[in-house]
Amino acid sequence: MRKFLVVTLAILFALSAMAFKVIMVTDTGGLGDKSFNDGTWNGIVKAAKELGADYEVIQSYEQADYIPNLSKAAEEAELVFAVGFMMTDALFKVAAQYPDTKFVGIDIVPPEGKELPNVLTFTFKEQESAFLVGYVAAAMTKANVVGFIGGIPIPPVERFRYGYEAGIKTYASLHGKEIKILKGYTQEFSDPKKGKDLAISQFAEGADIIFAAAGACGNGVIEAAKEKFAALLGKNNPSLVEFIDYYYDKGKAFFAIGVDADQDYMAPGAVLASAMKRVDMAAYYAVKWAYEGTFEGGHKVLGLAEEGVSISPMKYTKGMVPNKVFAELAVLETLIKSGKLHIPETDEELNAFQAPKIKFPF
Repeated sequence: MRKFLVVTLAILFALSAMAFKVIMVTDTGGLGDKSFNDGTWNGIVKAAKELGADYEVIQSYEQADYIPNLSKAAEEAELVFAVGFMMTDALFKVAAQYPDTKFVGIDIVPPEGKELPNVLTFTFKEQESAFLVGYVAAAMTKANVVGFIGGIPIPPVERFRYGYEAGIKTYASLHGKEIKILKGYTQEFSDPKKGKDLAISQFAEGADIIFAAAGACGNGVIEAAKEKFAALLGKNNPSLVEFIDYYYDKGKAFFAIGVDADQDYMAPGAVLASAMKRVDMAAYYAVKWAYEGTFEGGHKVLGLAEEGVSISPMKYTKGMVPNKVFAELAVLETLIKSGKLHIPETDEELNAFQAPKIKFPF
């Protein structure tokens, strides 16, 4: 009996030692941002639970944390996630020191000449989902003034802006509308108050719709839009969804546009739509590939055609948007997926962008 227990314990110990573990190292925004970090984490958790793998998160509070956090993770896990463009240098420095550990970089492009076989990175065509929400914003603004609030103007944030502006420009050109775009940056991703203050300022300047690509700072933009509606609803605080059409028709509506995840639920009715980036999908498949032994280093770019970006289902606001706008969006999405409509992804491309001359078949 004693010998049986010893053997059993040895087997259990061996199985425990062989357990597959995933660790995600956040950027300074951290979990709770309800967008980028949370989306990646959700994908990891979903895959890990399906596979029976262990999973853990390590929070970075400042950029100096990146290298020690990634190193600690590499010593404890088979798969390590680095989340965010700002972690690029740290990721490739640490990954080179731990060749037997697999790494995934979200929103990271391998530096030229530094590709590693144990590093898989994902970037997204943020500009394509932003184009769609920009088109909707241009269709729905009554003030003909809309806003954009970014975090730090790093490439992923700027791609959101380029697409947003291109979508607005396209709708304006096709429908003979003139729309002003206000722009501002919080210069960080973790302080909702900074996002809220900027949003209040842009609303005061005349904007009635603001798109935020600013991590947790964007939560403050949503809060600002929610408060604008709350002031209209009064103390009884009825459901905004029930009255949104009324206030919109009266030209009294103010909206935020969410980012990365479907953030429409954060203020039902006050969030017009969300420009979704499927970091959750990228994380989910990366965990599965590593666990199943099919993981390969390299770089993947995901857009509308790959179902890596999209516009949210607009659960609370879809009924107020004319069907014609959705029909036009469907045509534009088809053109983007087929490569016939290229959405700008650089400043130069945005400056040179000409709205397509389209005759919609309806």
